[in-house]
Amino acid sequence: MSLFNHIKVRTPESVELEFTLAGIGNRTIALIVDYLIWGALLIGVLMVWLILSVQIQQYFPNTRNIEMWLTAISILLSFAIYTGYFVLFETLWQGQTPGKRYTKIRVIRDDGQPVGATQAILRALVRPIDDIAFIGMLLIILTKREKRLGDWIAGTLVVQEQRSISSANFKLSPEADSLANQLVATQNVAVLLPDDFAVIREYLQRRSMLDNRAKNDLSLKLARQVRDLLEMKELPFEMTADLFLEAVYLAYQRQ
Repeated sequence: MSLFNHIKVRTPESVELEFTLAGIGNRTIALIVDYLIWGALLIGVLMVWLILSVQIQQYFPNTRNIEMWLTAISILLSFAIYTGYFVLFETLWQGQTPGKRYTKIRVIRDDGQPVGATQAILRALVRPIDDIAFIGMLLIILTKREKRLGDWIAGTLVVQEQRSISSANFKLSPEADSLANQLVATQNVAVLLPDDFAVIREYLQRRSMLDNRAKNDLSLKLARQVRDLLEMKELPFEMTADLFLEAVYLAYQRQ
């Protein structure tokens, strides 16, 4: 019996991916790590603000309600750091915070795509509600998709990192091997996310079940997306879209 729940999602390219949900244990550890970092950052900022507040009060000793305004600003600073920490990291680090990176989990959208700023903001704004009386923890434990309230509102999932696999149950072209070596030498294949690799792998596994027109359209679409992710203006070698995806598949495992 598996200790983790698995879930299948369909990408906008109509590729079905299977993910392993992060689980309450990994998410709790990640949150503890994040709260320790966030707490240290918050204490540092508030100490600096306290020193500034004392100086401001000395410059404006007779200003009415100065203490109330300074207190209000400190509350706003705390809220900005609280939400900004999670929004900044989840947006820039493709769904990860330092805690999530430590536990090797990631936030993705319900369709398997990376989260954007909108999803990160919604998750951060709802987080205080999830933390009250452990509402978020209860929802993660009791719901099939292990979603807290912020995940339901933002349309996100928290999954374990997808790792590359060396074996495959599909055939690759002989030319893909040498082209993969050239890609490793000339391109930064490491910019591809594990989820990007999973999409390529799923396509290569299922392409034999597609008719020629659907296969050609999908392979061309995926090849263009991968090319853009690698920031390649054009393909450095003469190859078909399928051959390019095969080469990227092998190169990803060798980088």
